[in-house]
Amino acid sequence: MLLDRIRRRAGAGISLRGLFVAGDRLRPAFRLCATLPWREIDKAERQAGQRGAVIGLGWWFAAALLVSLAGCAVGPDFAPPLAPVADSWLEWRNKSLQTGPEEYRDWWRVFHDPILDRLIDIAYSQNLTLLSAGTKVLQARAQLGMAIGEFWPQKQGALGTVSYNLLSQANAQSSPAAGVGQSSPSPGLKIINFWSDGIGVQAAWELDFWGKFRRGVESADSAYLASIASYDDVLVTLLGDVASTYIGIRTLEKQIAIARENVVKQRGILAIARDRYKGGAATLLDVYQAENILGATEATVPQLTIQLQQGLNALRVLLGMAPEPLGFLLARSTGHIPATPPKVVVGVPADLLRRRPDIRAAELKAAAQSAQVGVAAADLYPAISITGAFGGLASNVGGNNLWQAFHPAGRAFSVGPSFQWNLLNYGQITNNVRLQDATLQEYLVDYQNTVLKAQQEVENGISTFLLSRSQAEYLHRSVVAANGALHIATLEYQQGTRDFTTVLTAEQNLYQAENNLAMATGNISTGLVSIFRALGGGWQIRDGNGFLNAATTEEMRSRTNWGQLLPPASEPPLPAPGLPGPEDRGPTVRAPEW
Repeated sequence: MLLDRIRRRAGAGISLRGLFVAGDRLRPAFRLCATLPWREIDKAERQAGQRGAVIGLGWWFAAALLVSLAGCAVGPDFAPPLAPVADSWLEWRNKSLQTGPEEYRDWWRVFHDPILDRLIDIAYSQNLTLLSAGTKVLQARAQLGMAIGEFWPQKQGALGTVSYNLLSQANAQSSPAAGVGQSSPSPGLKIINFWSDGIGVQAAWELDFWGKFRRGVESADSAYLASIASYDDVLVTLLGDVASTYIGIRTLEKQIAIARENVVKQRGILAIARDRYKGGAATLLDVYQAENILGATEATVPQLTIQLQQGLNALRVLLGMAPEPLGFLLARSTGHIPATPPKVVVGVPADLLRRRPDIRAAELKAAAQSAQVGVAAADLYPAISITGAFGGLASNVGGNNLWQAFHPAGRAFSVGPSFQWNLLNYGQITNNVRLQDATLQEYLVDYQNTVLKAQQEVENGISTFLLSRSQAEYLHRSVVAANGALHIATLEYQQGTRDFTTVLTAEQNLYQAENNLAMATGNISTGLVSIFRALGGGWQIRDGNGFLNAATTEEMRSRTNWGQLLPPASEPPLPAPGLPGPEDRGPTVRAPEW
């Protein structure tokens, strides 16, 4: 050790002779120093230094955490936007409507149709669009976990090196860069080639002094909750589509049955016209006119059947089924249009803000973007970081060996703060803040527009429901009258007191009235479905259920380590808010999720 010091001093320009002359004068002091336990003192110094290194790193870590927690958070704090909401529905005085509270969890059960109940259950468990929305929830949850991790030391890693070094003899400054994982010989030693090794860890922690990473967690948390609300919106839409499609199928079946019944009646009238023609009581014109009306009515059956097949195909997609017969699901109650209750509870417009998933999703989307304004604004300020390294270094120079990198004598560490400030960014950061703020304003306007459209959809459903009911009452009387007219016209034609034109007109009027009544009856039911869908009911059926079915869960778990974010299908799913809002966001500083 003493010789190394002498060599370093010699390398600095002090002669060896001068040192020995000075040593003669200090020989008594050297004798005293020789009696001291240098090895023990050196060992104690190193142990104290190592303890100081650990304590120093701990203090730096604690200080960094306190600075990050105590720092401010630039950018706006989100506040729910105001939206125009009516005090009541336009038809609230109608006796068929009630304004009391209702959750509409199982609204389709008001039709008392077990087949519809079964279709709803199948669609909820098998629909692929809903399953896709469930995977987006997991995507957003994983992104939240990534944002949570950004708060903690952003760069960290273990490294190790072993290298053979050859120094340049033409450059006196030649020396490999020293650091954790690399070492260089002491200045003054005439070493040209040597081995060196190192092992250690490095970390860099950008402190969240301006709230950049906390705003990132806030944004990711809002986006995660928005994905849940979007899932609920897909579910609400799915339930409405299944019910509407089913009612449409039943309505078409009824229309086909009506067409076939009228074909039978018109064939009977054609037979009468032919008999009268054969008996000389009528002309061939009556026969041709009867055949014309009959052919036109028969042609409606294939046309309606096409629409029926299209409805069945749409239902198969909603049920997540490949093309296959649906008789086992729809065979019963063929042509029976689900009946509606005499009254329906519609609540008040303000209830939409707390119940409709798409409104909640629009609000959370704006909340996520609001936090992004803060993320962008944080780049206007200096980024303060703490970097550190700890490890062991060694070389085979001066009698040392590479294994000393694992020995306390080879340990080394460094830690300290730094900052980076993008001063000349040519307006890029400022304009990015403007971009994020303009996007936020867009989402706030979208939220207000979503609220308006929700009220429009409810009003449309109420109008369809009420007016179709009135239309059906008128058409029912029309059908009764048309039946009577056709019966009388047929009798008078057979007796020769009425021409055939009257019979043809009565035939057409009856078919048209019965067909219109069937469509109006279907519109009453679809109008009620539109009301329930617009009111945002039905998403509650996912309470206690996961966002993926069992098969998809096991498939994804077999492919990737999902940890607790995706528990096995046999275990309860992670809890999720019933209908999320900004108030359901968690803390912005959380433990990392591995």
